Amino acid sequence: ACDLAVASEEASFATPGVRIGMFCTTPAVPLVRAIGRKRALQMLLTGEPIDARTAEAWGLVNTVVPAGQLRTTTLELSRQIAEASVDTVTTGKRAFYDNIDLPETQAYENAKYVMTASAMCPDAQEGITAFLEKRRPTWSK
Repeated sequence: ACDLAVASEEASFATPGVRIGMFCTTPAVPLVRAIGRKRALQMLLTGEPIDARTAEAWGLVNTVVPAGQLRTTTLELSRQIAEASVDTVTTGKRAFYDNIDLPETQAYENAKYVMTASAMCPDAQEGITAFLEKRRPTWSK
């Protein structure tokens, strides 16, 4: 259910409820959205774990790294995101999740509105100015 995920090569992932008489219906909600119906059902119906490389190939995690690099890699990813404008990231995530399940035409209409409104925001103006002046932007938050 995470927006982004970094996994250790040693990690494994499972929905083992079926093995104890429970079906993992709650985990199934984000799982099917992340990896699709057939792969999600394979995990849900068998309870068998998948390794980190399979999770990466299926789109369950973004990247797999050696265990000793997990903290460094995760912090670097976080740092890269934190360099962006809080308002821009917030607006972008909201639009992303609003659009993800919409029909394509409706998603484009929504995206067009968000993009136009975002261009007028102070951080967008600062970002454009900073780019033109070849300097780092100074965000409002």
